Amino acid sequence: MESVQAQLDTIRKELEDQQLEQMRAQAAASQSQLAELQQQLEATRMELAERTAALEAASAELNTAGDSSSARVQQLEAQLAAVGEQLQDYEALKQAFTDVREENKKLYNTVQDLKGSIRVFCRVRPLGTTGDSADGCLDVGLEGQLAVYEREKDRRAVYRFDKVFAGNSTQAAVYEDVQTLIRSVMDGYNVCIFAYGQTGSGKTHTMTGSNTEDSSGRGINYRALDDLFALKAQRDQEMHYSIRAQMLEIYNESIRDLLVDNNSSSGGGPNVLQLLSTQPSGENVPGANKVEVTTTEDVLHMMRIGARNRHMAATNMNDRSSRSHQVLTIVVDGENRLTRARTHACLHLVDLAGSERTDKSGVEGDRLREANNINSSLSALGSVMHALANKQKHVPFRNSKLTELLQDSLGGNAKVCMLMHVAPEATSYGESVSTLNFGNRVAAVTLG
Repeated sequence: MESVQAQLDTIRKELEDQQLEQMRAQAAASQSQLAELQQQLEATRMELAERTAALEAASAELNTAGDSSSARVQQLEAQLAAVGEQLQDYEALKQAFTDVREENKKLYNTVQDLKGSIRVFCRVRPLGTTGDSADGCLDVGLEGQLAVYEREKDRRAVYRFDKVFAGNSTQAAVYEDVQTLIRSVMDGYNVCIFAYGQTGSGKTHTMTGSNTEDSSGRGINYRALDDLFALKAQRDQEMHYSIRAQMLEIYNESIRDLLVDNNSSSGGGPNVLQLLSTQPSGENVPGANKVEVTTTEDVLHMMRIGARNRHMAATNMNDRSSRSHQVLTIVVDGENRLTRARTHACLHLVDLAGSERTDKSGVEGDRLREANNINSSLSALGSVMHALANKQKHVPFRNSKLTELLQDSLGGNAKVCMLMHVAPEATSYGESVSTLNFGNRVAAVTLG
């Protein structure tokens, strides 16, 4: 029975791969047609501009000279008719360009949907980087496989995700696999990228980076904004975009603005913001600062302020442990220059606080309260994912500020990627298994 099921799974995967390749081919052909039309459109626009200028010059010459000869008038009328015909061709070409552009967007997003409504990746931190000298307990395999084992008890389990990044993977390699999802925000789709894992597993390194002054060390947050700036410039003739950013943290179930310097350590301080669940993403925290960003320098400046204000503390497992969830939201508003159609979408880049076993992290007092709130919030995120996976009528978004904040970006046509982070040391076996099991549950979710 198991062999039959395995054969069926193999056949199903082959069919899905064939369908994906067909859609990719169609998208590539559409992109080629789009580029050709864009060249034609620009050539026609330039020729039309030249003819219009020549006609205006001839008309001015005629008025100045007082030349009313029928031959000259007929010549000008013929030029005017030619310009009129070319104008009609230009309008038809613009419409064809718009139609192909829309078809290209649909094909592009269909390819993303075929890859999975929620994509689940896993990144393994390099062995020993936190000072733990224990042996490893993870093996990265082929085709998104990751084996975790416990030698003392002779236990071994194999997990499979959309992609597994080994400990030597670069920031550029990780971004390459999330880039297509991130770009969907420019087409009006809400997108969520989560970094999930135990404290000290490398989440902040993936999302922000360890050495942001060096471009190669920058994480997804910086690379995403640079990518969106490039797309904005590329589409400038067709679309007008504004890109704004806000940085929030959820600390002890309170929402705070990381772009404000008056963070207080306890709830109810001056920087605690209210959440309006009736408003769409990007507008549902009315008191939050939104900063218009247009250059890499703008982003670097904003991120420095946010990093300075985020709650951090030392624990037995991490000397700089994030004690809050950081949510960087990129709000993209677009307007089509031809049709005046408008889009509004948000890209949420979420650096989740690390899950932790309080007996192992050795926290107490305020740190213990923070850990309990973190674990409770992550549990609520798991409950939401479970409800979505089982198509439940009631999804408990309001069980935590995190899921309530991101509600309209975790369902419908939204695109979600969960980046699981695991520590490879044998001393983290239990936490790694817990993280990988969470990733398995998330992979079962189908949005829509």
